[in-house]
Amino acid sequence: MPSPMSEPVRPKMALFRPVAVLLVLALTAGACSSIDSDEPADTGTDNRPVRAGGTLRVALAEEPDRLDPTLARTLVGRTVFNAICEKLYDVDENLNLVPQLASALPEISADGKTATIKIRSGVKFADGTTLDAAAVKTSLDRHRTLTGSARASEMSSVDGVDVVDPSTVAIRLKGPFAPLTAVLADRAGMIMSPAALQARGEDFAAAPVCVGPFKFDSRVAQDRIEVVKDPNYYDAAKVKADRIVYSIIADSTTRFNNLRSGDVEVLDRPAATDVDALEADSNLRLLTSESLGYQGITVNLANRNGLGKPPAPLAAPYAGPMAADVRARRAFELSLDREAINRVVFRGKYQPACGPISKGSPYSSDAAQECAAHDPAAAKQLLADAGLTTPVKVTMVIGNTPDGRRLGEAIQAQASEGGFDVQLQPTEFSAALDATDAGRFQMFQIGWSGRVDPDGNIASFLTTQGAQNIGGYSDPEVDQLIAQARAVNDEARRRDLYGQIISKAHEDLPIIYLYRTVNMTGVSAKVGGVKMYGDGIIRLAEAGFTS
Repeated sequence: MPSPMSEPVRPKMALFRPVAVLLVLALTAGACSSIDSDEPADTGTDNRPVRAGGTLRVALAEEPDRLDPTLARTLVGRTVFNAICEKLYDVDENLNLVPQLASALPEISADGKTATIKIRSGVKFADGTTLDAAAVKTSLDRHRTLTGSARASEMSSVDGVDVVDPSTVAIRLKGPFAPLTAVLADRAGMIMSPAALQARGEDFAAAPVCVGPFKFDSRVAQDRIEVVKDPNYYDAAKVKADRIVYSIIADSTTRFNNLRSGDVEVLDRPAATDVDALEADSNLRLLTSESLGYQGITVNLANRNGLGKPPAPLAAPYAGPMAADVRARRAFELSLDREAINRVVFRGKYQPACGPISKGSPYSSDAAQECAAHDPAAAKQLLADAGLTTPVKVTMVIGNTPDGRRLGEAIQAQASEGGFDVQLQPTEFSAALDATDAGRFQMFQIGWSGRVDPDGNIASFLTTQGAQNIGGYSDPEVDQLIAQARAVNDEARRRDLYGQIISKAHEDLPIIYLYRTVNMTGVSAKVGGVKMYGDGIIRLAEAGFTS
């Protein structure tokens, strides 16, 4: 998401006994069954024929942040962008990188320092102006240099962008940069209308203009975003729906009830506890795909002055042992039973995870998947060794939904066994992002929807002053390893480097990784053409009503 960030999918409180009771049961029930056997099958594409016309209604799990590709950070925002802002590249259902606004994959020079990109011809922005190489340069330069850009870290290897001719750009790199195409398959590759950028300036998000099957129509904060079919779109014949209404419905119970009642046709991220009921309803369908992302707990180590500022020692009330002593962070991790959280909170639908790279990635390794064992006794000993009196009081920002509190209570109950007193701070999602960007937190339960190249799951979060590094983590060795991994194309070498990075992150624990979700979308049986790939984005370009 991040967010780029996203809130985790969390079950509803009404369906369970108190968390502390269930955790005791889970911890005394012996070994759990295979997690893999509980995962939904990969059925993320619905290719049923649909008719033209109609309004699709989508229930989003959170309020998207700014609809500005340079500044945006949320997963729900990426879902809206998918309808209105295409990129130079995209991923297909098998997560292969494919051209979108580019006409071919980049041509890389022999020294690896220049990427030449041909632009698709005959393309117009939603305002009727022409997409050309100059427009591409305008957006790429803005992503690189705009103050507060969330793309700056992703584009840090770019030295400049040149217009070769009206249909060709050349990206000059500071050195070989293996993740370039993957970076341009996300928000850093979204191209905005230069005319709209000039007209609206910093207010671009209020009425974004890009290239897409739909164009922005209106937004009512905390309520809905509406987009309409764009007649200027180069592939408009494939677009069936006339309008999409994205309704913001934070409570998962309400979202699910809206799908069952027919008030919406598409449900973003049904709670794990609703999956069985959804699959049992003949009027509904469940689309799933394996996730590339993770959920975890980010610890504020040195974000005293705000995101992107140099790390500095924390002041009260955010200073404390979690920032000051890695033994406290390690004790907190040892307090948590990831498998019990999955069984109790998520009914075994998800996967315990201890790092930012999924097991199915070609860049995974034993080092990348290493996981600390649950050991509350060892946690208490670490706290004693650190000279800390138990219970150690810590605060954690979580989502203010029943689902958010559900996971928070599970973490709270487990951490108490390891010697911690966790004070939960339920906060609305966008407000939580603002607060944690500013450094006003000790811990934040937050996740990331994932990218096909592991650099997208690591660099912005662990590089010193990275665009998503809200914890203020800084380690020169990690910075160097990330730079090395970006500069080589050899898969085996990159796999080894990412293993070293994650091993170092396990030592320092700026992020305590907890679990990996399964991407899930609920769909009315009256709707077809909805697609959801491993990147977790709901694709509606060809969606519509079946009758």
